[in-house]
Amino acid sequence: MTDQRPAEGAEVMARAIELMDSGQAFAMATVVWRQPPSSGQHGSRAIVTADGELFGWIGGACAEPVLIREAKRVLDQGESTLVWLGQAADLDGIHVPDGVLTVPISCQSDGALQIFIEPMMSAPHVLVVGRSPMALTLVELVRDIGWRADMIDGPDFQAAMVSPATVVVVATQGHGDEEAIGEAVRADAVFIGLVASSRRGEVVRGFLADQGVSTHKLDQVRVPIGLDLGHTSHREIAVSILAELVQLRAAGSLRPRQRSMLDVVEPDEVIDLVCGMTVEAVPSNRPFEFEGTTYYFCAMGCRKAFEKDPGSFIQREVPC
Repeated sequence: MTDQRPAEGAEVMARAIELMDSGQAFAMATVVWRQPPSSGQHGSRAIVTADGELFGWIGGACAEPVLIREAKRVLDQGESTLVWLGQAADLDGIHVPDGVLTVPISCQSDGALQIFIEPMMSAPHVLVVGRSPMALTLVELVRDIGWRADMIDGPDFQAAMVSPATVVVVATQGHGDEEAIGEAVRADAVFIGLVASSRRGEVVRGFLADQGVSTHKLDQVRVPIGLDLGHTSHREIAVSILAELVQLRAAGSLRPRQRSMLDVVEPDEVIDLVCGMTVEAVPSNRPFEFEGTTYYFCAMGCRKAFEKDPGSFIQREVPC
């Protein structure tokens, strides 16, 4: 029989390490306060990925949809938040510090939770294509600041080596620039830079355009790469490249690319008419069809209550 027990703290942390090592961003949620009979416990932890996958345990069915929704927002904005879930009557009129989000819940339990949600953005992965003193220096500098770095010879570089979070720096010095850039744009790397002059960059772009690479893809190639630090030596160019990458990351421009909207469709959000919670219109949220309309519920208790008398819930005013 499959083990259905909630993941424990050590397992959650192990999963966090796996995600960090693979370059995936996620949100870490920690219960910092609880009011019985909430099922969440002090220190309970859970992970929410950018795709909304939940791993771990912080509370019951009413808490989970709120956690997933707010975790996605935290990842999108890159800022931590504290979420306070409680009964509407308990939250009314209380002093709430700035920055704390209060979410009324009206499920069967009278408990309450405060959940701290923080974005965990993995260190950028820089893949340097080509070997030269500058390339070696760049790899060393990238690793010195705690980022991940790899180096590969130009002929060995393939698009399959690139993830949506990979920064590709092509430093092939005119030996296979076009082929390396072509692989990088096909892989849709988060950032692509070519160590070359502007004139050389135009030649590379023109060649790839003739090969059918779209203008949109080619416009993503930065050439020359690196901040203008004045007259620099060949190895000092590595400093200017790293400076630009640090600047881009601070501006949020090196976040992993999300899948195309043609590949993923975010589910609609609807109201659980029994408790007033916002839930996603997905099969896992206990759909129930009544008079041609499908309703969704945060917990089986809400669905069962609705089944007994749908009309009473449809006609009444849904709480905000």
